[in-house]
Amino acid sequence: MIISRRKLLGTAGATLVGLRALGAPAIAQTRAKVRVGYLHTLAVDGQLWLAQETGAWAKHGIEPEFKLFTTGLELFQAMVGGSLDMLSTGAVISNFPARGQGKMFLVNCVEFATAHLWIREDMGVKGFADLKGKRIATTTGTTAHVFLDNALRANGIDPAKDVEIVNQRMAEAVTSFIAGAVPAVALWVPFNVTVREKVASAKKLVDASAYFPQAAIVSGWAARNDYYDKNKDVLASVVRAWSEGNDMLVGKSDQALEVLQKKHYQQVPLPDLKEQFGAQKVYSGAEWRKLYADGTVTKWLQQVTDFFVKFGNIQNAVAASSYFDPKIYLDTVKG
Repeated sequence: MIISRRKLLGTAGATLVGLRALGAPAIAQTRAKVRVGYLHTLAVDGQLWLAQETGAWAKHGIEPEFKLFTTGLELFQAMVGGSLDMLSTGAVISNFPARGQGKMFLVNCVEFATAHLWIREDMGVKGFADLKGKRIATTTGTTAHVFLDNALRANGIDPAKDVEIVNQRMAEAVTSFIAGAVPAVALWVPFNVTVREKVASAKKLVDASAYFPQAAIVSGWAARNDYYDKNKDVLASVVRAWSEGNDMLVGKSDQALEVLQKKHYQQVPLPDLKEQFGAQKVYSGAEWRKLYADGTVTKWLQQVTDFFVKFGNIQNAVAASSYFDPKIYLDTVKG
């Protein structure tokens, strides 16, 4: 039987319309391939993995390629260098964008109590007054460092003059503390678990919750400048997928944490993961909308940017009101 070209095209067109009516476009859904760098800590990648487990990335047309990094500094260096399209990180989200390197468009959480200052009483440090003249290990330019600076200043200690801050990768900083090379360490969870288990005389002096909201630190997402300029639709899809992960984390926390522990945090006992979760503040979509819209998020970001401007001697720093774009979230998530 010979079928005319017109009839064939008509049949194909009818099929296409029928499939669209069923919500399944005949044209294959082309997913946007996105290179995403991240840190493996709950405050940074919790929603990311939940979006993966619920199929939200695929649902919203995103095919992410996740790349693990150790610090936010390395993340931004990779993105600025062109090997990442976007990233999810901690306090460094207020650093590089203030230098004009990256545009922030999404917040994960407030790192309410994720940063800690631990001391060794067996090395003569029992309080803030005993820290003067001592060495404190941390990873500079990170959430832990921002917190440490706030904690020291709040207790009358000049970080530049009264103590020596030793810059090491966090794993090495914790090792130095355990070995007794330094009497204090500013860290982020879950490194506190190692310290607690390895050093009997270790004491948590304070955590970041003591300085909330005056020194609130947020984690979040940023995109490479050129990617941000050309791919607003992709960023909106990222927000949609992330939001489904966030809804699960906020609305079904116990189930979400069980999934995360089983699939992505096997080395962390569930009680410890729940402790980490308790150290951060996550909000519903409607609550985030309010915090975006009323300028609260921008204010939090600027507080940390002010620290980086002084610490990193950033010239002509970009204000948070310019490097953070709340519009993508506000236009995408309706509550």
